[in-house]
Amino acid sequence: MTLFKNEKVKTAVYLGMLCSFAYLAVYYARNILGAVTSQILEGGVYNEAQIGQISSTYFVCYAVGQLINGMIGDRVKARHMLSFGLICAGLCNFLFPIMGNVLTARAAYGMTGFFLSMIYAPMTKVIAENTEPIYATRCSLGYTFASFFGSPLAGVTAFIFTWQTVFTISSVACVVMGCVCFVTFLIYEKKGIVKYGQYKPKEKFNVESLKVLLKHDIIRFSLFSIITGVIRTTVIFWLTAYFSQYLGYTTDQSEILFSVVTLILCSTSFITIFVYEKVFQRHMGRTIFTMFSISSVAFLLVYFVKHPVLNIIFLLLAIMTSNGSASIVWSRYCPSLRDTGRVSSVTGYLDFLSYMAAAASSTIFANAVTSIGWGNLILVWFGLVFCGAIIAFSIRKK
Repeated sequence: MTLFKNEKVKTAVYLGMLCSFAYLAVYYARNILGAVTSQILEGGVYNEAQIGQISSTYFVCYAVGQLINGMIGDRVKARHMLSFGLICAGLCNFLFPIMGNVLTARAAYGMTGFFLSMIYAPMTKVIAENTEPIYATRCSLGYTFASFFGSPLAGVTAFIFTWQTVFTISSVACVVMGCVCFVTFLIYEKKGIVKYGQYKPKEKFNVESLKVLLKHDIIRFSLFSIITGVIRTTVIFWLTAYFSQYLGYTTDQSEILFSVVTLILCSTSFITIFVYEKVFQRHMGRTIFTMFSISSVAFLLVYFVKHPVLNIIFLLLAIMTSNGSASIVWSRYCPSLRDTGRVSSVTGYLDFLSYMAAAASSTIFANAVTSIGWGNLILVWFGLVFCGAIIAFSIRKK
């Protein structure tokens, strides 16, 4: 093919495909609990508060793991990080359904989160350092799509199989993908497709390196990662419960709706990058501001419009546009830090903030459903994305 005569394009395609499939396994595994929540609640295995505790444990372990493994990822080959993380996560995910009580279940699911946190930051680093910036964005777009596609994939299997079987399937997928990553990265390294150590920090982390990150607007993007982390992680996690408890759908209907909504959300990253490049001429600030603004209006409509179908449409628009802001953070901002030599560390740090926010909000949302109700919780979601729009308004740089 003529396209693959360009070695840079070939490298981007090879790396992008491998990382996208690896990240699909990650997000399939991490969305399983949300997809089968209605089954677990209906069967009386755990209640809402206990599921909230389990999910919060996962998010905390995943967040702390991102911080730790992000720093390790700047020193250890992606081959080792990805393969070890996926295989161990698969084994832990297998244990979750057979645990006898909520404490051991939290421990197993928490370890799943820690091992899955070994994937994203090292993966972003290896792509940023081995592809041109424009191709790095395309590659990260691919595994951002994979992250969104993991939710409907989990929803479909949850509809077909029992929740215990779904966990087993996800475990096998992680172990197999871990083995594939190890072998494929080894081949890429021998062929020179993947090289390490091309970009190194000029010094150990100190005041000067902090100034470099501040110049890259790290504080503002830290806030973006927190806000979008709550929406793209916690809100989606509670969708099946929202459909059944607030909108009155049955368990089966809720699982089908979860699959449909999350499948549509898969298009978010492609739409966002198109808007970013063609409409806003590669201006991150304007893109993020627009996305958060639309999301704010959509969440208000979710609050005021009670008709189930229209409510779901507006909720979909609200989540999609908030996720659009997240796509800019992960697909454009993180790879742009290549020259700092700290892509993995900073990506891990931002993901840490994102999932710590998700961990806190998961428990808060679970309790809020019974204390303030779904309606007022929607206003909380509105307040978050509205704050994001305010923060993004003053960005001047492209």
